[in-house]
Amino acid sequence: MSTTLSRPPITLRLQQFLALTKPRVVSLIVFTAVIGMFLATPGMVPLQIMLFGTVGIGLVAGAAAAINCLVEQKLDAVMARTRARPLPTGQVTSGETLLFASIVGGVGLAMLYALVNPLTMWLTLGTFVGYAVIYTVILKPLTPQNIVIGGASGAMPPVLGWAAVTGTIDPNALLLFLIIFAWTPPHFWALALYRKKEYARAGVPMLPVTHGDDFTRLHVLLYTLILVAVTLVPFSTGMSGLIYLASAVALGGVFLWYAIRLYTSYSDALSRRTFRYSIVYLSALFAALLIDHYWRIAL
Repeated sequence: MSTTLSRPPITLRLQQFLALTKPRVVSLIVFTAVIGMFLATPGMVPLQIMLFGTVGIGLVAGAAAAINCLVEQKLDAVMARTRARPLPTGQVTSGETLLFASIVGGVGLAMLYALVNPLTMWLTLGTFVGYAVIYTVILKPLTPQNIVIGGASGAMPPVLGWAAVTGTIDPNALLLFLIIFAWTPPHFWALALYRKKEYARAGVPMLPVTHGDDFTRLHVLLYTLILVAVTLVPFSTGMSGLIYLASAVALGGVFLWYAIRLYTSYSDALSRRTFRYSIVYLSALFAALLIDHYWRIAL
């Protein structure tokens, strides 16, 4: 009886396992994947592809996040922003996390293979390996360029969405990949700047820890310039029109303003605002792509 009473309610257990999947991160992944689906077709995305593609990609992304939590649980325990996660606090065990990730990831991959197409499944599996193994296990503890190299897996969702609809890898999908790839370094380095002491205490060789703040702030500025230039490519190739161009210029101008301010007059508060804006920036940029896409079709 006492054992039964000591078990947490089922809703609490579900919340603990859900937290392992990093829902806010996965929501951005799924959002960009769905945009990739819509951009891949002049009409509406078939309902089966939309439903099972979205759920399958989301499940595999959640499984990758859970494996990331499993591998990094000791690091998470010494960092303020992660020490309340379920593994460091003992709310779930390593065995439970591995079983959960295996089931969730396996279901997601099976769904993509059987109900979407094999190419999407294989690309999603490669993305899982890229994040959960290559980035988390190999790159993150070894090199300050972990974000740059590992950013390739984080940039894959729109390619997955495009492949789900067309069964191919299209050059336009690779443009979307390139945008997120260029966005990733300034996004994460803005976070690393105001969390530098925590990364140093955890022994993670993030760029501010290994090369200092000035070097990192310069690279945030340089990569933001690259990002702004890359976001203009979809218009120059004819993939998008004036609505997207105006949005990219406006959104990029604000991001560049943040990067310049970080370089010239740094503060932790400004770095935190830059990090938060970078998330809004990517979401708004992809939303602009979608609006522009259907506006041009409607004309």
